[in-house]
Amino acid sequence: MGNTVARPRSTLEDYAVSEQACLQQASPSRMTASALRLRTSEWILLAYFAYIALLAQWLHVPRSVSLLAPLVNAAVMVGWLVLAWAESLRGNRFFSVLRDWYPAPLMLLAYREIGWFAPAHHLHRWEAAWVVWDKKLLNDWGLRSTIEALGPLLPALLELAYLLVYSTPLFSLLMLYVYRRRERVDRFLTLFLLAILVPYALFPYFPSEPPRTVFPGQDFPSFETWVRRLNWWLLEGQGIRTSVFPSAHVAGGFAAAFGMMRYLKEHPWVGRFLGALALLIATAVVYGRYHYAADALAGLACALVAVLLSSFVDRYRQQARG
Repeated sequence: MGNTVARPRSTLEDYAVSEQACLQQASPSRMTASALRLRTSEWILLAYFAYIALLAQWLHVPRSVSLLAPLVNAAVMVGWLVLAWAESLRGNRFFSVLRDWYPAPLMLLAYREIGWFAPAHHLHRWEAAWVVWDKKLLNDWGLRSTIEALGPLLPALLELAYLLVYSTPLFSLLMLYVYRRRERVDRFLTLFLLAILVPYALFPYFPSEPPRTVFPGQDFPSFETWVRRLNWWLLEGQGIRTSVFPSAHVAGGFAAAFGMMRYLKEHPWVGRFLGALALLIATAVVYGRYHYAADALAGLACALVAVLLSSFVDRYRQQARG
């Protein structure tokens, strides 16, 4: 008798395995005991929105904010409970997929809400200390001259990387779908949300503004590219004035890279691509004067803390499954 050769699984079989794992997590039999069972990533977002609602009662903010924050965030919480309940009825795949993507617009809402806590006037004490290190990095240590050695090419690439940071969570989720790993979506979102929501939560305690507005014209790039003009236009319309420390741009960039390196190991190009993008983003925020170097380092620290915390969550999940 000849030896049987193991046949590699097809893409269709991979898809079936991924879908089966997702349906097992939300099957009717499992959901009966806990009809409104929330995912870990959902609990993290709910905790953040509850924190914002409480913060609006504690800090000195306009009366409209103290009233609006609890109402808006209560609606967000109810929305999640409705989605969980709808999925629990029959383990409906549509609602399961909707829950995968529902956090995406709420990340933007989380960012906009923390903008409600911007002070009327900034004292710029933090900025005066941080900019000293930036001048050393950009001028004394030659970072700006190195970046501009080849003309506008690298400056434009850095600005493009800064622009692409908004797409990193969507790209990461898409890759999990493309490679049939839907069952890992919640674990990725747990890591990513921890990385970006921690900076948002810290913003009110480090009131600050970006160097491009506090020190206009100082240490600016020598090249004015169209991508830079686009970034400035977006920030003028959608930016907030609460704080720049820690940098959520840097935290999100590295969190997406670390998340794909951990949860999509079978396709290492994704994590490597996002890792390179994260390095470009971290460089761009300082070179483009969107952030201080201190912000970027703190953002990286937030991403590393998120990796550590999410590893504890993963370990707990494995132990719970026996």
